Amino acid sequence: MKTDLQKNGWRKKAVLFLVSQCITLFGSTLVQMAVVWYVTLETGSGVWVSAVSVSSYLPQFLISFPGGVWADRYYRKRLIIGADTATAAATLLMICLLPLLKGNGETGEGLVLAGLLLMSVLRSAGAGIQTPAVSAVIPQLVPEAELLRFNGANAAMQAVVQFAAPAAAGALLTLADLRSVLWVDVVTALAGIGLFACVRLPETEKEEGGRNENRRRFGGQAHNSVLSDLKTGISYVFSRRRISRLLMLYGLFVLLCVPAGFLAGLLVSRVYGDSYGSLTAVELAGFAGMTAGGLLMSVWGGFQRRERMLATGLAVFGLMSALMGMTENFIWYLVLMAVYGIALTAVQTTITTLLQEETESSMQGRVFGLQSSMYAGFLPLGMGLFGPLADVIPLQWIMIGAGVLLVFTGAVCAVRGDRYQ
Repeated sequence: MKTDLQKNGWRKKAVLFLVSQCITLFGSTLVQMAVVWYVTLETGSGVWVSAVSVSSYLPQFLISFPGGVWADRYYRKRLIIGADTATAAATLLMICLLPLLKGNGETGEGLVLAGLLLMSVLRSAGAGIQTPAVSAVIPQLVPEAELLRFNGANAAMQAVVQFAAPAAAGALLTLADLRSVLWVDVVTALAGIGLFACVRLPETEKEEGGRNENRRRFGGQAHNSVLSDLKTGISYVFSRRRISRLLMLYGLFVLLCVPAGFLAGLLVSRVYGDSYGSLTAVELAGFAGMTAGGLLMSVWGGFQRRERMLATGLAVFGLMSALMGMTENFIWYLVLMAVYGIALTAVQTTITTLLQEETESSMQGRVFGLQSSMYAGFLPLGMGLFGPLADVIPLQWIMIGAGVLLVFTGAVCAVRGDRYQ
């Protein structure tokens, strides 16, 4: 239930919160891309690049669900600021250590790489704590009727940030050294924390009472261990068919995104030629579509029935995946990729909005912790599954197969309506 403070002036608070998180996201994405590129150029080793990828996702996968418990237990504003501060501190520590590590002669570069891996682990763990809390804060700030529009605006801004950050990382690495790039993350973290500090997130006694009530209802006690709260969260999810099916659908969606989305560079190099211009064009088309999708959801607000919006988004998304696997015309491929990005944003924002609407405030941290864990788990699973498979059978066939499954899933959602959840 929203308090009077949440109802009054919510737009200003929500926008300030959104901007603060986009600023910190920019710094985090920039550093992540810079580290991957630095390791790639310095080592040329697939093992080291894979190690960086694992260190960037695995800790978040492991910590997100417990992080969701903390988001339900503690004041979410302090949790978000604390996670931001900790990740910035890990980056600052690496900035201080870089000259010392490089000064160790022949072993210096190996020490730098090990330090970057450790920094990535700490930053990923911080993201696992922060992400569920951020998702749980949004319904505290935004009225339920405006959630889909707000999530659409958030998705559009994130798409812009995620497009701008790699370009900025490349430019900075060309003009300066790695330490200079790392400083950007510290500065953006401080700026984001400063803005978010201006947003008040009051926690009412009713919310705390709801937490204690949920512990009693789903097998815990009013004041219990984190493990007990984890069990309570799992029991809660499985006792709510709509929520559990949404989470399973989200995991399937992330998995089937991989062939047409995350392996797009591989397809382009094999079908349209191995050129940086083609790869850049595909990235531009995808991010442009995601940005347009976020703006569309923000202005339009989607269909009145959320389930219809989700079913349509899944069907269009799957259709684009299949068509991209069939076409041999690069211009058409770019057009399809842009529509693919629009549909991707529509599905993501609709699922997030439905989870926000269906989940009680006192359990949202755990539910979004599970959602974050599923993303951090199913994405590398898809890469590990479809990447090697693409060396055995044509990637186009995999894209078509994934697309057909997504269209079928959308059709099932449309037929079952609100019963599918």
